Amino acid sequence: MIDTIGGVHVESRNPSFAELGVAAEIVDALNEGGIERTFAIQKLALPLALDGKDIIGQARTGMGKTLAYGVPLLDRVFDSADVTAPDGTPRALVVAPTRELARQVGTDLENAARGLPLEVLCIYGGQDFAPQLEGLKKGVDVVVGTPGRLLDLNRRGALDLGGVEIVVLDEADEMLDLGFLPDVTKLLELAPAERRQTLLFSATMPGSILGLARSVMTKPVHIRAEAPTEDQLHASTKQVVFQSHKLDKKAVIARILQAEGRGKTIMFARTKRSTALAAEDLAERGFAVAAVHGDLPQSARERSLAALRDGSCDVLVATDVAARGLDIDDVTHVINYEVPTDPQTYVHRIGRTGRAGKSGTAVTLVGYDELHAWRVIDEELGLGNPEPPRWFSNSPELYEALDIPEDADDRVGPARRVIGAKPPARRDRPRRGRGRR
Repeated sequence: MIDTIGGVHVESRNPSFAELGVAAEIVDALNEGGIERTFAIQKLALPLALDGKDIIGQARTGMGKTLAYGVPLLDRVFDSADVTAPDGTPRALVVAPTRELARQVGTDLENAARGLPLEVLCIYGGQDFAPQLEGLKKGVDVVVGTPGRLLDLNRRGALDLGGVEIVVLDEADEMLDLGFLPDVTKLLELAPAERRQTLLFSATMPGSILGLARSVMTKPVHIRAEAPTEDQLHASTKQVVFQSHKLDKKAVIARILQAEGRGKTIMFARTKRSTALAAEDLAERGFAVAAVHGDLPQSARERSLAALRDGSCDVLVATDVAARGLDIDDVTHVINYEVPTDPQTYVHRIGRTGRAGKSGTAVTLVGYDELHAWRVIDEELGLGNPEPPRWFSNSPELYEALDIPEDADDRVGPARRVIGAKPPARRDRPRRGRGRR
């Protein structure tokens, strides 16, 4: 692995967390979870973050950014001479763009802090205020949350950020894409700049992010876990791209989901409606399917993600709300039911598989009317496939490319119900009229 610090490339083995001087309590908690050695971004970030430096950290999706900032954050709040001792008011704040990412980060930090006398609280919208207010009232040392809910609680006088000395902006590029810049700026204003360590992490680093960094950070060190010219996509991910007629796409997907060696699969659709319809079609064909999109309540989205994690289902159909920050192990296949809107969305989507050195398969179905959109992605990422072949659900090339058994059919069993889907609308019996006399 080639790493970059300040434009200088270095290559070395990845040390353990213990070798980098992380507190024994955190090391033990990580070891209990099977985590001992660092990934590249963690190896680079930890010494600098533990020393209180501001950092701009860049690494591809699935390469361990959460622990790259989470471990030093917990270590410093727990026992650093230049961080005020915990007193039940927040010392550290992690800001994430989506509820799903906030929940995942919160869980990772809670696990790493298992042996520490620290309280971690996750705050996000779509939930009642009461449990979050109660958690803040009891006292909390590390807060993870989404911008809107954090500001809501601050305006209510329940969340005091005046004692925050470490701020992390996770997936900062998506926060700006989603229009959160004013909220993020306000949150940073609430944490005193003179004592603040700011850590900014993201998979991509457009100019807007670097501009934000210059305005809120003090002499930040820019680190990357790959050479600047390295491919943005995981070499361990096999990419299969072909043109598919819109009337045949669902039959094609049914075949792909019967591929040899397929495990957990995430299929991305562009809109909430197409996500719901695609999930319903697959469930009707007998697949164990869950759905995640913006029209579902938070509780339903959480049930869907839990079902994929625990194996209750093996297919998650989602909009791009699920494209970032979700730590779901062993995703073998990612399917783009429709062409993503831009190259970076493509990168983030297929980054759900082929993670941490494991192999994966990313399949993209290009509708005949989506060819121009695909060519933009192909050209920017240098994929060399501007004119994908036309395959159908009965094409031998499809079966060969994805190891689909010859006897794969349209259905795999009796119809099921989509996990996380809204229940069918109740249809009241029509009232009987009086009729004509």
